[in-house]
Parts: sequence; C-alpha cells; structure tokens
Amino acid sequence: MVEEEKDNSLVETSKASPKMYTLADVLEHTKNDSCWIVIHDKVYDVTKFLDEHPGGEEVLLEQAGGDSTEGFEDVGHSTDAREMMKEYFIGELVEEDRKNTKDTGPKPWATESTSTENNWKMLVITVGLAVAASLAYKVLNK
Repeated sequence: MVEEEKDNSLVETSKASPKMYTLADVLEHTKNDSCWIVIHDKVYDVTKFLDEHPGGEEVLLEQAGGDSTEGFEDVGHSTDAREMMKEYFIGELVEEDRKNTKDTGPKPWATESTSTENNWKMLVITVGLAVAASLAYKVLNK
C-alpha cells in the first residue's frame, strides 16, 4: 500500500491488488495442514480455523480445495461469521475460474434479532397455534 504524508496525516493513495489464484491452486490445499476454500470467488486459507469451526473440522475439510459458496450460503452463516472470514482471506480467483456469485448476506433466520416487532410476531404465532390445537382437540373429541 502506498501512503503519502499530507497535512501531518497519512493518506492512502492506492491499494495493493489481491493475490490471484486458480482453482487448480486451491485444489492443492485439501488437508488439515493446509486447507483452502473458495466462497464468492474469494480464496480463504482456513487451516488455522479448522479446530474452531462450530460444525467441526470435517465440514471444512469436505469443502477443501473447491468452491464452497453453495454450502456456505445453504447453512445461512451469520453476519459475525462473514466478518470473521476477513481474517482468513488470502486472494481471489482468476477471472476464468470465477462463478460471479454475489454475497446476499445472512439469511433472516441466521441473524440475531432483538426487535420487539419480531418478538410480538412469534408470540402471536405461538398463541394462534395453541388456540388452533385446542379447537381441533375439542372438535375431534365430540
């Protein structure tokens, strides 16, 4: 990164380009001593995260060496998980290996919500189901 001094403060003038990898490069890293995955055309070295992954290291090792975007999105990783990924980012796929998928963010059910509105909705749904079950029980027992 190139920085220059301007008015006694450092100003960033350009950013270094990310390192570029091919899928063949990623495929060479499929073991627990070197584990790389691709998510949204970005390459991550998750070797140091294997022991910490909540789903266990097997989940990451099964995806190692390839594009894990679909599996990552299907699970519905949280905002926190997506933020943690930045620590393991090592580069991007070369243009010819990209799938150009877009990160749409966490699924609504994967985020923690403390909103009163959501709490009321859950309460109304629960009470509604209880009332419906009670009515069904009375009707069936007549």
